[in-house]
Amino acid sequence: MSATPDSARALVELRELAALTSDEQGAQRIAWTPTWAAARAWLRERLAELDDVAVQVDAAGNLWATLPGESARSVVLGGHLDSVPNGGWLDGALGTIGSLAALRAFAAAPRRPLTIRLVDWADEEGARFGRSLLGSSACAGTLDPAGVRDLTDRDGVRLADALAAHGVDVERMRDAGAELRDVAAYLELHIEQGPVLERLGLPLGVVLGTFGVERHRVRFSGAHAHAGATPMDARRDAFLAAARSALALRDEAARRDDVRATTGSVTVVPGIVTAFNGAAELSVDQRALEAAELAALLAHAREASEQIAAEEGCSVAWERLLAIEPVPFDGELMALADAVVAEVAGVSHRLPSGPLHDAAEMARVLPAAMLFVRSIGGVSHTKEEDSSEADVELSIRALHELAVRTATLAEHGTAVAPNP
Repeated sequence: MSATPDSARALVELRELAALTSDEQGAQRIAWTPTWAAARAWLRERLAELDDVAVQVDAAGNLWATLPGESARSVVLGGHLDSVPNGGWLDGALGTIGSLAALRAFAAAPRRPLTIRLVDWADEEGARFGRSLLGSSACAGTLDPAGVRDLTDRDGVRLADALAAHGVDVERMRDAGAELRDVAAYLELHIEQGPVLERLGLPLGVVLGTFGVERHRVRFSGAHAHAGATPMDARRDAFLAAARSALALRDEAARRDDVRATTGSVTVVPGIVTAFNGAAELSVDQRALEAAELAALLAHAREASEQIAAEEGCSVAWERLLAIEPVPFDGELMALADAVVAEVAGVSHRLPSGPLHDAAEMARVLPAAMLFVRSIGGVSHTKEEDSSEADVELSIRALHELAVRTATLAEHGTAVAPNP
């Protein structure tokens, strides 16, 4: 059904893209900026080399490249060229360039029963306006335009105005959902961004799904007073209540399998050296792959904070900032991915994704699967982000083979047997 992808060429192109869109601090492909637009233009030039491929941008700013097959039913391969400020050379870009390599291989095949499509999602990172998965959520129908149109960047520019400069009307972004007509499956390749595969000594992994997220602001209220004048047993120190609660949060997460709990920010009042603090505020971020596990983690954190606050003579109030349900990937596609990874890498391992990805938005509305490639040191969102060239080439081979078998499954209802 398809030739072998030129993974060595994909590596060269990843390096070329990095050189074009990075400075000494790292990648600067922030969505809706000139550098991101330059990356898109670069991608268009490479797609233009494929005679049969049609390229267009949808109502949400997502770029689609379509290689027609005998049937309009399609398999979609995706990634995102946008980056965080001072980001790495692989985050997002690997998915897009790996998909380009697979698209070329399909274009060289003597027969294409299904249509193959590449999508470069717009603004996966949310680095400029704080709204991640912007283009994919619009396509999936989960984006509320009213909730994002008035978001502003650090310079006060409205999201709606920035998108309009790139030909996108916020009010019409959900029209992008028309692109999902006739889609049989969505596949994505991404770096792991964590240390699990490296610890296991494995180059590739199959992603179970993306964690659900509960994010809260937690306020502890006590009473501040002079550090020297107030006896220890007469204090209502909000910071100590907050600190003990943060430790309880960490310890409970450590007792559970594959969950995350993070206290990312702490503020105190009055925050001076000569007084203990009458007010403290924590950010709490909790993540789990199972909804029941996430709910139990949150319930324990609330209960522990209330008990600790009472012991410290304080009160506590929780304010939800974000709630995202866990999103599992398709079981049949994961089984295909397991077979492919075992074939090309020797062994397959399933693992959850803590970070969010465009694939999770697609999984809400159609069958989706995701592959991870090992990250050196588990580092991402920094110029030090890296994966070995051998692992990257292996991952592109795996993505392509998964696409071949997914297309065959969609055509006949059966997967392609592993090569002998």
